[in-house]
Amino acid sequence: MVNITHKTNSLREAIASAILTVSKQETIDAIKNKTVPKGDVFEFSRAAGLLAIKKTSDVIPDCHPLPVEFASIQHEIDGLNIIIRVEVYTIYKTGVEVEAMHGAAITALTMYDMLKPLDKGIEISTIKLESKKGGKTSYRNQKAGEIKCAVIVCSDTVAAGANKDKTGKAIIEKLKKHNLSCALYEIIPDDFAVIQSKTKQLSKDGFQLVLFTGGTGLSKRDATPDAITPLLTRQIPGIMETVRSYGQQRTPFSMLSRGVAGFVNDTLVITLPGSVRGAEESIDAIFPFVLHVFKVVDGSRHD
Repeated sequence: MVNITHKTNSLREAIASAILTVSKQETIDAIKNKTVPKGDVFEFSRAAGLLAIKKTSDVIPDCHPLPVEFASIQHEIDGLNIIIRVEVYTIYKTGVEVEAMHGAAITALTMYDMLKPLDKGIEISTIKLESKKGGKTSYRNQKAGEIKCAVIVCSDTVAAGANKDKTGKAIIEKLKKHNLSCALYEIIPDDFAVIQSKTKQLSKDGFQLVLFTGGTGLSKRDATPDAITPLLTRQIPGIMETVRSYGQQRTPFSMLSRGVAGFVNDTLVITLPGSVRGAEESIDAIFPFVLHVFKVVDGSRHD
């Protein structure tokens, strides 16, 4: 199965449909009048479809088990066609489009099984996904490529040349996946005054997004949050709350991070852990969702 442990829970929705076509009006009449010998075709097939939705991961190997929090199956008669429409919701890490299509398929097959004694010319066609919502693709900022970004590594040892930077480069690669390019990448020491000076200069230079990595822990030289906090003109606590909550599900030490986030004038500043894994998980936790802030500050309406 595909690894989805890096993903975050969000509301996922999918609508799928299938078409069952009978060969004569008498079949439609029998369905409407509930005179089909095997029973009420719509109700029996709806029950089968609901079971199929919930059992999708049992029969399709790469589908993850997930909580189905809403499912609806509707039938619509259009001439000799019966249109089956299936709607499924979940709050989980992966989508429900396969569940919706599986439900549509089994609903149609159940109808076929119930109707075949009356009609030998039944066909099932056009099982398809009509729409889906949720997940990171639904929250991408189409103008992300226009955001001026900087990645600043705070590390005494890397700044002194004793170690090579891996975390800053990992962050840059993560940003590329969200269509964000890094206009400035720089390494500075864990120094209160240097961090403050760099923050002020980046804000003055018109950078819209600045990611600091390193110095968010509890060692004596970890000064990044202490240097950034007095400069924040508007804090956004929820950003780092989300990072720590996400991280805590993966390591019990995430609660020890002191990272902060908010605006320094018009510049969004986010402080990330110095470890590669910690920084990457932080990006996974808040991107691309955090980019919505640029729509809000521009005066755009909320989605």
